[in-house]
Amino acid sequence: MPKMKTKSSVKKRFKVTKSGKVKVAQAGKQHGMIKRSNKFIRNARGTMVLSEADAKIVKQFMPYSK
Repeated sequence: MPKMKTKSSVKKRFKVTKSGKVKVAQAGKQHGMIKRSNKFIRNARGTMVLSEADAKIVKQFMPYSK
């Protein structure tokens, strides 16, 4: 049986924690910071955990991240 492949785009964007939650960087911080409020920039710092519904979709593309 051949190995299953992990989606390359998912590999780059998501990490799975020890407890199985999916960690992702906050959205909206790649460019255009001049038009964003300071509050938005401050709140979008770091990473966040995806909701269960979204995590379920992402995990389908990561067969070996159980």
